Amino acid sequence: MTALTLSTAAAPGLRADAIVIGVAKGTGSAGPVVAPGAEAVDKAYDGKLAGVLETLGASGAEGEVTKLPAPAGFKAPVVVAVGLGAQPEKDAAYDAEALRKAAGVAARALAGSKKAAFALPLGDAGDVGAVAEGVLLGAYSFDTYKENGKDAKNGKNGKAPLAEAAILGGKPRDRAHKAAVERATAVAEELNRARDLINTPPNDLNPEAFAAVAAAAAKEHGIKVQVLDEKALTKGGYGGILGVGAGSASGPRLVKLSYTSSKAKKHLAFVGKGITYDSGGISLKPAGHNETMKCDMSGAAAVFAAVVAAARLGLEVNVTGWLALAENMPSGSATRPGDVLRMYSGKTVEVLNTDAEGRLVLADALWAASQEKPDAIVDVATLTGAMVLALGNRTFGIMANDESFRTAVYEAAQEVGEPAWPMPLPEHLRKGMDSATADIANMGERMGGGLVAGLFLREFVGEGITWAHLDIAGPAFNEGGPFGYTPKGGTGSGVRTLVRLAELTAAGDLG
Repeated sequence: MTALTLSTAAAPGLRADAIVIGVAKGTGSAGPVVAPGAEAVDKAYDGKLAGVLETLGASGAEGEVTKLPAPAGFKAPVVVAVGLGAQPEKDAAYDAEALRKAAGVAARALAGSKKAAFALPLGDAGDVGAVAEGVLLGAYSFDTYKENGKDAKNGKNGKAPLAEAAILGGKPRDRAHKAAVERATAVAEELNRARDLINTPPNDLNPEAFAAVAAAAAKEHGIKVQVLDEKALTKGGYGGILGVGAGSASGPRLVKLSYTSSKAKKHLAFVGKGITYDSGGISLKPAGHNETMKCDMSGAAAVFAAVVAAARLGLEVNVTGWLALAENMPSGSATRPGDVLRMYSGKTVEVLNTDAEGRLVLADALWAASQEKPDAIVDVATLTGAMVLALGNRTFGIMANDESFRTAVYEAAQEVGEPAWPMPLPEHLRKGMDSATADIANMGERMGGGLVAGLFLREFVGEGITWAHLDIAGPAFNEGGPFGYTPKGGTGSGVRTLVRLAELTAAGDLG
């Protein structure tokens, strides 16, 4: 990943390939406004930098990049002005997410560069962390399967990610600034590892391979790991996970990752849907709907990344991650519509649609997590197309059995810059899952399908346990062009929200 440094050096004398500055949209009909942090650069343009940028077509809009030659006397040859969006009101600071996005856009625009200096507005250590995080996430690339991928990473062919970023105004001896960069590095590195897993083709990432990656990372970071294979799952009665994986030549797995702190007073459980490829099973997906289904393990990737990040940060909270891994394929041994599965909880489920498989693997994992009586459970899943229809491609839905906890999860997501929206669990939709054959069916009313799925999952949460469900079906995989610090492909949606929940819990600020 991009190397980060903090620097108090003045922009003119810094040796770099580019100096990155911020530019905002002026109020009313005013032109672009040069943001704080770029004073030395503006001075070198005789205070006329805003006018020069406007002449070049810059407006300060979010995501906008304008490059211009550096002024005389600068050791860097180029100035990169990146849009921050609307200028804050008088005396107000720039929003951390605006800084994060701007840094990400600039880092991506500077692919192939060895070093860039970021002279963006910094008000406190939180801003330093936001810029650092934006750089590390924005510079991400996935080149493993490209012919020149290895050479590109070494900078011999193509454009390697930005090699080094110096954050100007960041104080290398300031404990808060150093801690902010260390936190950003841990979170971004694990989030980017989640992106790598999501982008890995399913022929190379089946449940066994995913479990091996998780086990290796756990060993590296002092996390206890337990992997249940087909034999152990059968002995334990995990009918949901086994039923979904029955049609595949690659057997399912349930991975338990346990990070513990000697100072912990609370215990969180994170549960992730890990369908390494989803064909729909016997209820086969139509053409055009399965080409990106390698991303159906994004929830498990997010949980994995969050547990490792919590361990790296040494958070004073116990965090257990449950990765429910299976491949959903059609074959002579696959679960059929009309089959009844006996779940780990003992409940029976009539499978009306084998493409509603995520809720089946999650149900077993939720019940397993419940047996440890954690203070709260949060599951993360690319669960329903209905949630995409409701909230679009960039926002995930939050459902919960406790309104105050749902609000807390929403606020944590807002704080870290992950678009989310609280969703209800209407009781009248539960009746649609009544089955004449089993305790419950895996399908209910078509309208409100994302909420129906949430109600199904609620059935498998232990009594008295606070629970939230994140349906990340929209933002987990970006099929469009990159934006902000979000790349094309796997995004790592949910990771930062889970980490923030763990931090808040450790600090005693979450229930």
